[in-house]
Amino acid sequence: MTTGPDEVIVAVADGVLLLDVAGPVQVLTDAGGYRVRLASLDGGSVRTDVGISLSAALRLSDVDELDTLVVPGYPSHEFAAMVPELAGQVRRLATRARRVVSVCTGAFLLAEAGLLDGRRATTHWQACAEFARRFPRVTVDPDAIYVWDGPVVTSAGASAGIDLALALVGEDRGEDQARAVAKHLVVFLQRPGGQAQFSARGAVAAPRNATLRQALERVVADPGGDHRLATMAAELAISERHLSRLFRRDLGTTPGQFVERLRVEAAQALLESGDATVPAVADAAGFGSPETMRQAFLRVLGVAPSAYRNRFRLANHRTRPDRRP
Repeated sequence: MTTGPDEVIVAVADGVLLLDVAGPVQVLTDAGGYRVRLASLDGGSVRTDVGISLSAALRLSDVDELDTLVVPGYPSHEFAAMVPELAGQVRRLATRARRVVSVCTGAFLLAEAGLLDGRRATTHWQACAEFARRFPRVTVDPDAIYVWDGPVVTSAGASAGIDLALALVGEDRGEDQARAVAKHLVVFLQRPGGQAQFSARGAVAAPRNATLRQALERVVADPGGDHRLATMAAELAISERHLSRLFRRDLGTTPGQFVERLRVEAAQALLESGDATVPAVADAAGFGSPETMRQAFLRVLGVAPSAYRNRFRLANHRTRPDRRP
C-alpha cells in the first residue's frame, strides 16, 4: 500500500505505552495537515500497557512510502519477544521515510534496528544506563527532552513525546503553528529544564572499582560533607590524579561534578518534602550559599530551586513560599 506526503505511521504492538501514542497523535492531529495512522504487525488491534485497545489501520508490511515513522515505547518485559520482527519492520520503513522518531523506550527499537549507530539519542531517564550498556555505539544524552540527529529524532519518556511532536510541527509548519497547538493543549512549547529534574537518586550504576565505589558511598552518605578532591584522595590514600582518572573512566564525570550532582539531588529531596527555606536547604545540602545552589541547579537541572519546588509540590503544600531565587 502506497501512502502520501505528510503520512505519519505509528508502529504499534501489544504492550505499547498509551501516552507515547496518544501524545504525538494528539499534537499532529491538532496541527492539521497530517494523516496519522496506526500500523501493527498483523493489522489488527493492539493492547496498550493500561489495557485499552487501539485499532490499527493497516499492517506494517503493507506500508511502502511514508513521511514520518513514529516508534513509541514499551515496558521492556512486554515487547522483548517481538523485538526482532518489529525492529525488522522499523528498519525497512526507515529507508522509505523522510524521518524516524521514537518516544521513550522506542529508542531501544531504533537501536535494535541499527538506526542509531554513531548517533546521539535519548530515552526515558530510568532506561538511559541500560540503553548505554546495550548500545555502546550510541551516544546517550540522559538530560535531553529530545535529540535531533539528522533524520532521526528520539525523545525522553512519556509526556516528552508531546514536546517532540511539537518540534516536528515547528519544523514542518513553523513555530507559530507549533505554539498555537501548545497553547491549545496547555503545555509549554519548550519546557524549561531537562529530564534530569525528574530523575531519582541512585541513577548511577555502582562502579566495579572498589576504591571508586568507596568514594561514591562517602558522598552519598553525606552530600554536605567536605568532598574536595584533595580531601577525598587523602581519605582513600590515593593521588588526586588517580581519583580523577577513576571518575572519568568509570562514570564519565569529574569528582567535583559528581559531588555537585549529589548535592543537587539532596536539595531536591528537601525542597520536595519539607518546608525549609531555600537558604536552609542550601546549607543542609553543602552548597554554602543560596546563590551557589542556584547556579548548581541551573547547571544540572536547568531550573532555579524555587521553580523546582513549585513544580514538584502541590499548591496546597506551598505554605511558605520562598522569596529568594
